[in-house]
Amino acid sequence: MTRAGRGAATALGVAAAVGLGAFAWGALVERTRFTVRHEVLPVLARGARPLTVLHLSDLHMAPWQAEKQAFIQSLVRYEPDLIVDTGDNLGHVDGLICVKEALEPFEGVPGVFVHGSNDYLGPVLKNPFGYFRAPSIRHERSVELDTAALELFFEDELGWLDLNNTARAMEIRGTRIEFYGTGDAHRGWDRLATLPGAIDEMRENVEWDESSTGQVLGIGVTHAPYQRVLNSFVNQGADLIFAGHTHGGQVRIPGLPALVTNCDIPREQAQGVSVWRTPHGGAFLEVSAGIGTSIYAPVRFACPPEAVVVTLVAPN
Repeated sequence: MTRAGRGAATALGVAAAVGLGAFAWGALVERTRFTVRHEVLPVLARGARPLTVLHLSDLHMAPWQAEKQAFIQSLVRYEPDLIVDTGDNLGHVDGLICVKEALEPFEGVPGVFVHGSNDYLGPVLKNPFGYFRAPSIRHERSVELDTAALELFFEDELGWLDLNNTARAMEIRGTRIEFYGTGDAHRGWDRLATLPGAIDEMRENVEWDESSTGQVLGIGVTHAPYQRVLNSFVNQGADLIFAGHTHGGQVRIPGLPALVTNCDIPREQAQGVSVWRTPHGGAFLEVSAGIGTSIYAPVRFACPPEAVVVTLVAPN
């Protein structure tokens, strides 16, 4: 072999070793390197008491994931005033019992939720490089999950409000909050045309506590942050929007935006807090990288799993 050939072979060997090491890190270490991201957002009325919001998304829970369950249970230490769950809680046909165990410590904590497609349909094996071509599509071999039982747990046992294509209201620590949500826009299950009517109906029927502040905080909640949904929320008066779905790109190059988003949001807004603007206004946008991954793509790189603790405060 010539010197050039030996050099090329060495370079290929090094590249292969680096690639294998990166894959091992992503599959064996970072995938379960659970983190908590903290954000502070000045969206409350002056004089209002701060609110702690726990944002959970994309649990993709499977029965054997005890470490993930323990991490979620440990988040009770933040004593949230509100939990926002942006969907894809299930990751396996038998995942519900583990979701229940993980969220049991939060019984009685006010919460709201929307579904992602993986709360209806189980994951399937597919080519991960397909995400670079276009957002994923439903596969006919997907297994239907027990969505009704998940909803029963959220609503009846935890006391959370279902926001799938509807609007609800609640008062927390003296702050009046209007919530509006959608079904999973990634599957076209959002019903934006009905949202204004749902908001009007909610406003006609809500009875606020007279001791709470007169200012109302608007919060939009969706699984997949498609631009049409974000625009609609802002146009309806949202001050803050919560979303998931993107996994933050899941596999990233350190220091660069997400490589893929699996929707039409700009790559630099696929994780974290940013501002979403329309000609009618703007709102803070909080997108979680999620806590889990599909059981068929159990790798993360430069994008660890996360829960997000958002402290809502009055402006200085």
